[in-house]
Amino acid sequence: MPTVANDLLVDVFNRARDALAEVVTGLSPEQLTWRPDPEANPVGWIAWHLIRVQDDHMADLGDVEQAWTADGWFDRFGLSYAVAEHGYGHSSEQVGAWHGDADLLVGYHRDVTDRTLEVVRGMDDAAFARVVDRRWDPPVTAAVRLVSVVAEVNQHLGQAAYVRGLLGRA
Repeated sequence: MPTVANDLLVDVFNRARDALAEVVTGLSPEQLTWRPDPEANPVGWIAWHLIRVQDDHMADLGDVEQAWTADGWFDRFGLSYAVAEHGYGHSSEQVGAWHGDADLLVGYHRDVTDRTLEVVRGMDDAAFARVVDRRWDPPVTAAVRLVSVVAEVNQHLGQAAYVRGLLGRA
């Protein structure tokens, strides 16, 4: 039975899907890799990173394979990164090695969002309360992990939009 939490999370992830598409659509591959300075993250990498984190964490919550591998996105992007990488801890050089286009980012995020919504819609109160990571004190529940994913996605959406704005002024 759907809860208010399910409905709110569906809305949040749908809004994020739409916002990401707005941020990257219309940008060329060169614009997606433009960096405001040599150490800054470009729009494309930021978008890719937020999608990878969402894919990783939501696949873990749903106990399913990530879209990155299950649906062939790893091969489609053709990045030089290891298959499990999602950008956390990337060096400036690794960030600079990112390449892709807006259609890939939008398609991958649409796929990840669809999978995310399946997981979210299938959760009940017991699923939200389930402990998913005992390495922390207190242990992390699925609800807390979902809040972290929402925060990560929205933080990076704001960053990507800001860098896109800088690109327009460059």
